[in-house]
Amino acid sequence: MPSAPLVGLPSDRKQIGLHPFQAVGEKYIRAIVDGAQCVPVLIPSLTPSLDLRDLLGRLDGLLLTGAYSNIEPHHYGLEPSYAGNLHDPARDGTTLPLVPLAIEMKVPVLAVCRGLQEVNVALGGTLYQKVHEAGDYDDHREDLNATLDDQYGPAHPVRLAPEGLLAKIAGAPEADVNSLHGQGVRDLGIGLRVEATAPDGLIEAVSLASNDSFLLAVQWHPEWKVRENPFYLGIFQAFAAACRTRAEQRA
Repeated sequence: MPSAPLVGLPSDRKQIGLHPFQAVGEKYIRAIVDGAQCVPVLIPSLTPSLDLRDLLGRLDGLLLTGAYSNIEPHHYGLEPSYAGNLHDPARDGTTLPLVPLAIEMKVPVLAVCRGLQEVNVALGGTLYQKVHEAGDYDDHREDLNATLDDQYGPAHPVRLAPEGLLAKIAGAPEADVNSLHGQGVRDLGIGLRVEATAPDGLIEAVSLASNDSFLLAVQWHPEWKVRENPFYLGIFQAFAAACRTRAEQRA
């Protein structure tokens, strides 16, 4: 039997006490194990970064996770960051170059929440720093006083693009998703197509327009209790299938 595919997960750089730590949320690691049946490999976000081309050459997939931090806005050339906005320059310096390189090397990419925003910015797109203050959009943030199950419960439906990857996974034109984000896609990155939109019109998922390689980025959190939600599980299974193909090609 072939070995399970290796999926890289870039870490967040966190200061704990006097020392910097590299961290990845366990829910993402578990989703790779339980939802994709792949082997997670944590990628440290270092300054300077590792040799990313060499790294991707050893991997079968890449999962860009959500995080408490946001991309520094100078990467998409708009207004300065607002007071209290959390940033992680080391992660920005790792993930933003990884996206175009993964596309070039045809390494499958699944991106979640901050990961979607990284994909969009890496390909020349821009973001709303505060979706709830941008025009007619709803407030997509979670209730921090609610339980985790309530925070990650269904928040709104998304309209899925006809013939898109997500519509095929869902087997329906709509699906219910959770919503735990303050930022969102403003201008779409080059080479991306819209896979899903929220009822207020906000872009909720994108993929590669060219179909040259597997890339799916979603604004919600399909990793949450992935085995209990058929739509979320289908997302990780589609990613896993692309990773297995990549692993066979590498072998």
